[in-house]
Amino acid sequence: MTLLQLVNASAQRLEQAGVSFGHGTLNAHDEAAWLVLWRLGLPLDSEIDERAVTLEQQAQVQALIEERIRTRKPAAYLTREAWLQGVPFYVDERAIVPRSLIAEVLADGTIDAWLSDQTTRVLDLCTGNGSLAVLAALAWPEVQVTGADISPDALAVARINVDRHALQDRITLIQSDGLSALPGPFDLIVCNPPYVCQASMDALPAEYRAEPELALAGGLDGMDFVRQLFRDAPSRMSEDAVLVLEIGNEAAHFVAAFPQLEVAWLDTSAGDDQVLLVTRQALLTL
Repeated sequence: MTLLQLVNASAQRLEQAGVSFGHGTLNAHDEAAWLVLWRLGLPLDSEIDERAVTLEQQAQVQALIEERIRTRKPAAYLTREAWLQGVPFYVDERAIVPRSLIAEVLADGTIDAWLSDQTTRVLDLCTGNGSLAVLAALAWPEVQVTGADISPDALAVARINVDRHALQDRITLIQSDGLSALPGPFDLIVCNPPYVCQASMDALPAEYRAEPELALAGGLDGMDFVRQLFRDAPSRMSEDAVLVLEIGNEAAHFVAAFPQLEVAWLDTSAGDDQVLLVTRQALLTL
């Protein structure tokens, strides 16, 4: 069997089993390629070609594919690695798989127009495995970053990633329920909060249920955390600070919850209704 045949066979097996995607890949072929290359110890950007694979390698891959199907765990939990904007991160079941669209606007300069040379203190709230904190530190070498999360388990994973990228001197990790342990002031807050509404939580595939519910569930309309955040944020923000927030597919619930709030919707690969930016001045009008 060739590598190409092995990837195609693995993709077919994933499709037949009806697994769900969305944790780094969007379809069976890409997920199969990821798992096959990882299992064989090949770079993830390797060409899927006609090179031969041994019977032993085929068996190893088949076992991994069957584990993916049996456990319904996201592939990243099996490989213990996820990639965001080309940067590798360690991840395990203690934190959700990193996939925030905020990573795009950090990397492509979308929000730079709202920042200045006075932007020196950045907060990544609900940091999870620390990926956005790391990406912010990489994007702006002059800033100091705080990564905060209510979960000590998630912060333990974030510590691995801060150390992995040698950013111990620039990223501080703090356990905090929302902003309660974070006096600030911060010049920029980025937050990928728990925002999934109850109806969506009830319909989540098993792969998402394998992740910590605390990081996903946002109450009946998904806005429980966001309401508290907006109440607390102005007192933790410098005068010209901005807050970048991901709300995913809950734009309708967000607008219903904050109908008068002036925000800037940011373009991402998932559309222009998934990530928003709001100024301190706008939050003070609530």
